Amino acid sequence: MLIEQAHPTHLAARLDPALSAATLAQLQNCPRLQGRLTELLLDNDSESKRGHWGPDPLRGNDPHRAALLAGAVWHARSLINLVCQSDLTVLIERIGADAHAFGIRHLAHAIANRLIADPKKLAQQIEHDGHASLGAWLQHSPVMGRNRVLLRLPVGAVADNPEAEHANCAGQLFSLIVAHFEAENLLI
Repeated sequence: MLIEQAHPTHLAARLDPALSAATLAQLQNCPRLQGRLTELLLDNDSESKRGHWGPDPLRGNDPHRAALLAGAVWHARSLINLVCQSDLTVLIERIGADAHAFGIRHLAHAIANRLIADPKKLAQQIEHDGHASLGAWLQHSPVMGRNRVLLRLPVGAVADNPEAEHANCAGQLFSLIVAHFEAENLLI
């Protein structure tokens, strides 16, 4: 299960960066290779062989979506200042309507004070600060649980090396996000 969810860039980096996306998908979906690929990705023979990966801090939810939700809250003050329909369209195409609505709904928890009026720059900052917050939050998780989440993001994602400024707010942001995911799962 872990291998099937891993971002293909992690597997390519461990095997051969020249492998095609189709070949990587075939390898990831091959049941016989699951254990070996897990060991390769996790660099931890004893833990991966026992299948003891620890709990998934995001409970199986998409880490990129979680990061966008966090970034939207981080920049909620900028979100409420975007009122031009064309700007909103550009922003929502990049971050999604659910992240936009989530950020506005949690305006009271906004962190950034500097307003960003350009929707493309705002989307980039939402993604950056969201991934950095995710990485900072994951630093308090057990190593194997953290790896379960980070492996689902591309190699070199900001979450791999978060900045110190995100550490102070990450817990608050992700308590909102985990509660949101739990509420969504109850509705399903």
